[in-house]
Amino acid sequence: MFKKVVRSSKFRHVFGQAAKADQCYDDIRISQMTWDSNFCSVNPKFVAMIVDASGGGAFMVLPLSKTGRIDMSYPTVCGHTGPVLDIEFCPHNDNIIASGSEDCSVMIWEIPDSGLTTSLTDPVVKLEGHSKRVGILCWHPTAHNVLMSAGCDNVVILWNVARGEAAVRIDSVHNDLIYSACWNRDGSQILTACKDKTLRVLDPRKGTVLLEKEKPHEGSRPIRAVFVSDGKILSTGFSRMSERQVALWDPKNFGEALTLQELDTSSGVLLPFFDPDTGVVYLCGKGDSSIRYFEVTDEAPYVHYLSMYSSKESQKGMGYMPKRGLEVNKCEIARFYKLHERKCEPIVMTVPRKSDLFQEDLYPDTVGPEPSVEADEWFEGKDAQPILISLKDGAVAITKAKEFKVHKSLLKTTTSSAGSQQDSSGEVQSLRKEVKDLKAAIEELTKRVNELESKH
Repeated sequence: MFKKVVRSSKFRHVFGQAAKADQCYDDIRISQMTWDSNFCSVNPKFVAMIVDASGGGAFMVLPLSKTGRIDMSYPTVCGHTGPVLDIEFCPHNDNIIASGSEDCSVMIWEIPDSGLTTSLTDPVVKLEGHSKRVGILCWHPTAHNVLMSAGCDNVVILWNVARGEAAVRIDSVHNDLIYSACWNRDGSQILTACKDKTLRVLDPRKGTVLLEKEKPHEGSRPIRAVFVSDGKILSTGFSRMSERQVALWDPKNFGEALTLQELDTSSGVLLPFFDPDTGVVYLCGKGDSSIRYFEVTDEAPYVHYLSMYSSKESQKGMGYMPKRGLEVNKCEIARFYKLHERKCEPIVMTVPRKSDLFQEDLYPDTVGPEPSVEADEWFEGKDAQPILISLKDGAVAITKAKEFKVHKSLLKTTTSSAGSQQDSSGEVQSLRKEVKDLKAAIEELTKRVNELESKH
């Protein structure tokens, strides 16, 4: 009998490929801040990147199609008075993005469908409640208009965005800096990694600790953790000898790791991106020039190394496209947006297949843009599984139907001063500002012409 030497997996031959030069976004000055967040967020409409800004903080939002060189004068979102540390698009409305900043505030912005025409300085909602800088943001996966933020004041706040208020404040659990915070698949639990070398699973509404694991990694450098399939937890961190590690934990038996693997001795924090549809986790090191990817399964050693995408340039940040934004006819299973110092480069992960027909085994039904529960219901205790969609015919049509409803309810309680709902949309505001600026410019020129004429 032959012994099976190689584990069979349809993702064994996944390969990464960088986009051609004309498909990149060039001449963008990416933020120089030393903060371990992604610095980039993407969805099927836009790509957003935190950029360098003199005085205050800014980020740029580009329609995906706007590739090539970006003009220096391209408008930004620049309402923060301190550097922006994290940005994240809302999963239920592609035009809504949240930003957290060193100025201790969280702001919610609405981007017009065609992108920005003038710089945006007034947010739709400003959320104030942190006493130190806000470095982590994460939208609730299923509840509409629920946002989690974590700040350097060691506090986690859950916001009811439509009401513009802090609904839950978890301030007595973490006694040191929070390195990462994320939701599980249905948003019924929160997972945090903290500088006190502890992983905690929290009940989000009560703010109580359900489970905790001390010293998942012995080293003192930052730890990251995400929920993977079946409620298991994948963490990245460092050993006592500063070697980078990846580990998998079963919260039902937190004592011993299911697996703990040492990777290398680089110093960058490993950002994990998990795809629940394929079971593949991608580890992108801040400052690395590679993306390693592993398959998480139920059989030992549980986290199986697949391959590595390597390039010459190191990454300053990384955006991860939701599944509904991928090109299914090209067997694309993930797309990253890698930030260099002066550009953003898409990297496509593909499963090699000969047929260009829809591959059902690669694309099970995935999380769609429709929220399954409203904010008020969720805070009252109702959990709901995400609403799934098929990618067979593309998922673009579905996001369109939801948009107006979402943005109306998002603005409902925050623009009561505005006369009508439509007047408050970002597009109208930007047009008014443009008209005002043009009038001022004409007045200035008329004045100069009159002065010159009087001299002659």
